Amino acid sequence: MSQKEIIGKFTLNYKYYSGQDYYSDGDIEEELLSICKSDKVQDAILHNSAWPIVYHLSPIRENILEWYPFRKKASLLEIGSGCGALTGLFTKKVDDVICIELSKRRSIINAYKNGKNGVAEIYVGNFKNIKINKKFDYVTLIGVLEYAKSYIASNNSYVDMINQTKNYLKDDGKLIIAIENKQGMKYWAGAAEDHTGSPYDGINNYVKGAGALTFSKPELEQMLRKCGFNDIKFYYPVPDYKLPTVIYSDDCLPDAGEIRGVKVAYAGDNYKMFDEEIAFDNVCKDGLFPYFANSFLVIAKR
Repeated sequence: MSQKEIIGKFTLNYKYYSGQDYYSDGDIEEELLSICKSDKVQDAILHNSAWPIVYHLSPIRENILEWYPFRKKASLLEIGSGCGALTGLFTKKVDDVICIELSKRRSIINAYKNGKNGVAEIYVGNFKNIKINKKFDYVTLIGVLEYAKSYIASNNSYVDMINQTKNYLKDDGKLIIAIENKQGMKYWAGAAEDHTGSPYDGINNYVKGAGALTFSKPELEQMLRKCGFNDIKFYYPVPDYKLPTVIYSDDCLPDAGEIRGVKVAYAGDNYKMFDEEIAFDNVCKDGLFPYFANSFLVIAKR
């Protein structure tokens, strides 16, 4: 296999690729590739409500960081770039974008989706094996930290992944994380845990085991501080980080009555144990929204 492939303005670097994709949504990824090759992304979103189509192609995904004031002449490392839901946004926001992605097929989808309009290089392979001899202004882990065990086999994969990620940051660089809150209101109300498909797995601290783990706000903050990040800002995407329509911060939290008409795309079985909107009114009134938001966006500096 050639070590590099050019698709549009994207370069796919296979130097660290093992020859096998270990993570996939299955055959629908071939449909995703066909859609992106034919440049019919908008038509696909309008006429196909399958969750993988929406998740990988919806422009609403970009809301998570479209508002953020990236420095234009900056560099960004996107770890776990997937099918490119955010890569196109990053190529518009900063001058230098490098990606790391386990899956060759997803990297090709990304290139066909975004390579016409932006410039990026995607290193295909496991994060722990890839060597990039530069430091970045921004490093992102969007929907990635929870899968740290898939990248790093150790007694504390999550802390180890943050520490390895930190090595790619400039001294004043920023680590950007988006992840579900295991104490999120939707989970208390009976929604299946996003990664296991079973209700209450996260709330029960994954006692049955899981391939991916999420964290509460105190847990996530403690891990970051342990890794040397002392300037930590939390943001709260609503309904969650995957398809956010509103993003709150500690400087601007929702009031009782603001969380209305919010629909989350649930995985697996879910049970409506109580009225989430009324429950959100109570936690907003008591100043507890940051602990019960469905997911977090975190921007951390050393």
